[in-house]
Amino acid sequence: MYGIFMECWVSLKLYGGNGALLILFIASAIYLVITEQSLKKKIMLGITPLLILIGFLCPITKILFVAAFDEGSDTYYRLMWLIPMYVVIGYAACKLIFSFKKSMYQRIALVLILAVIAATGSLVYASKHVQIAENLYHIPQKVIDICDVIAPADDEPRVRAAFPSELVHFVRQYDTDILMPYGREMVVTQWDYYNPVYEVMEKPEIIDAKALLEATRETKCSYIVLSEERKIDENLENLGLKLVTTIHGYNIYMDPEVKEG
Repeated sequence: MYGIFMECWVSLKLYGGNGALLILFIASAIYLVITEQSLKKKIMLGITPLLILIGFLCPITKILFVAAFDEGSDTYYRLMWLIPMYVVIGYAACKLIFSFKKSMYQRIALVLILAVIAATGSLVYASKHVQIAENLYHIPQKVIDICDVIAPADDEPRVRAAFPSELVHFVRQYDTDILMPYGREMVVTQWDYYNPVYEVMEKPEIIDAKALLEATRETKCSYIVLSEERKIDENLENLGLKLVTTIHGYNIYMDPEVKEG
């Protein structure tokens, strides 16, 4: 039981980041339990969130969760999504500010709260994961340009294309008329799904061109998009594919057998 508790504790620490948010949440929830006059608000914003947090750390809860759901251990942290953390903190902060009768004290409380938030938080725009948007769609421009090349006309049926895994996330966000043999489920490695196109297109260091063509034709892919830097044992044009264009470092091949079939 102690080992399971420590797993829950580690999951909680990872979920809480630097810990400041969890401390603010716990302090806010306790404050509401003590000061809130409305029983409904006290239960919803004070007692229930604390009980969920305690239940999350309880080994029995994790045992039941893992037994009920496949791969439950990897998704156990999602129980924390049940806690309206920001609502609790925001409501408690507002209640604290307006608990002071004089406006001067309210201003001081507001400044102190903002100072705590600024000191314990971080500037999201300084993160390496935040990039300046290249277009109104907020997706890489190379995805848009590639999709525009292979997208069907309004009176044409949808097409299927095999994309490198680094582009898969964005294709369906831009054009739902472009289908893919695999999507996000293959990119998230811990899900451990199987897809024949992914197996030959992404896993080997050098792509087996004939195996790739066999897999894409089996899944009716009219197009194959490959990075120019991707190693392949034979030129796809020698196997009957047509190089439509090269754009942003990606070769776009069309398979006449599937396209016209």
